[in-house]
Amino acid sequence: MSGDKFFDEMHGRDGTVREPYAGVARWLRDTPADKFTAKRQQADLLFQRLGITFAVYGSAGGTERLIPFDVIPRILSGTEWSKLQTGLFQRVRALNMFLYDIYHGLEIVKAGVIPSAQILRNDLYRPEMKELDVPGNVYVHIAGIDIVRVAEGEFFVLEDNLRTPSGVSYMLENRSVMMRLFPSLFHDNRVAPVAHYPAELLRRLRSVAPPRAEMNPTVAVLTPGPYNSAYFEHAFLAEEMGIELVEGQDLFVRDDAVWMRTTEGPRKVDIIYRRIDDPCLDPLAFDPDCMLGVPGLLSVYRNGGVTLANAIGTGVADDKSTYLYVPDIIRFYLGEEPILSNVPTFRCDRDSDRAYVLDHIAELVVKETQGSGGYGMLVGPKATAAEREKFRGLINADPAGYIAQPTLALSTCPTFVDEGVAPRHIDLRPFVLTGKDGMAVVPGGLTRVALTRGSLVVNSSQGGGTKDTWVIEE
Repeated sequence: MSGDKFFDEMHGRDGTVREPYAGVARWLRDTPADKFTAKRQQADLLFQRLGITFAVYGSAGGTERLIPFDVIPRILSGTEWSKLQTGLFQRVRALNMFLYDIYHGLEIVKAGVIPSAQILRNDLYRPEMKELDVPGNVYVHIAGIDIVRVAEGEFFVLEDNLRTPSGVSYMLENRSVMMRLFPSLFHDNRVAPVAHYPAELLRRLRSVAPPRAEMNPTVAVLTPGPYNSAYFEHAFLAEEMGIELVEGQDLFVRDDAVWMRTTEGPRKVDIIYRRIDDPCLDPLAFDPDCMLGVPGLLSVYRNGGVTLANAIGTGVADDKSTYLYVPDIIRFYLGEEPILSNVPTFRCDRDSDRAYVLDHIAELVVKETQGSGGYGMLVGPKATAAEREKFRGLINADPAGYIAQPTLALSTCPTFVDEGVAPRHIDLRPFVLTGKDGMAVVPGGLTRVALTRGSLVVNSSQGGGTKDTWVIEE
């Protein structure tokens, strides 16, 4: 891993320390390695006590494990963050407008910007949402936008997570643990806070209460239950917002409303922050074999008796085949050029793109269009010949199910690993909130880090870790 190939976020091309990292560079220089080892052990103990675990599907016995936490923060300057924030707001605003349009007039199709098949034949498109008006026309209340960096001031959007984006609890707990471990480091640096995220989220959720809601609307987090990989986050956010965590069996439909069973009797629920995928939300409307949701929920939703965050049918906007069109979506609805660029992407259902991908698969990252969490993905340069051949077969069998992208030279950040402090590849997932009262994003987000030397796969489900993300106030 040469300094010429990857942008190191702490050191410039000439090897000098970049200004945002000045304070941390002194800290790294003056701190012995054994202290980092001790602090990492303390961090692991704190996370164990907090119960912060992550279940990796397909692992032996489905056992839960800690997500590795790195004690060296990733840092952005206030100027860098300002550009990112503006670009994030632009992107999420346009995607919300896109979702309203595809379930109403389909003006973007009529204008020839996107083929109708891209939307109407997409497995994630929900005809049940046609002509349904959601409060404030907000479909994506919580968006997790994955950002990668390849050079000074050069950020790209890797993908949009608009269904049930996860990871914000790790962002918050990473900060809490860092402040406990290194209080003097925060004293010496002007780090923008993130602890107000739960209050911002609750405010945005209450702002989109249905018309029939009372003055102080009731919000609940709907979880699939403790066996879900992100259950800790569901429970954490409910506790931080001071609202109820419920499973489908805790809710029922009556009198065109959704009710929650409590020890004091039924209580009407106005807004559901759902962490259950569309097919399982209502067995009467979607998958009858999935009983995680609430029978009759869709009927109440369509009649305006409850708000769901995020809305049903948002998946068509974060499908990786739709990702290619997001720059055009921004231009169409906002009349603006995208502030944050997409990564160049090949669509395997285009003959010329597919031919290129099949010939250059050893150089590319191949992804399932509806995949997530690092599953259904091939990193060509790291794959075996057999794995590449397998993906060639998958692409030929279902071209529309795959896209491919260049292997990006993801930026690196100093990371404390077994051999000491060394550069490791990172990405960033900021969390954008939208409500009737506007948009918000706390400064930073979740930085994920590929802990294996040379690896570009940062997903926690694939062995990656996390870092605290600092935005230095200027």
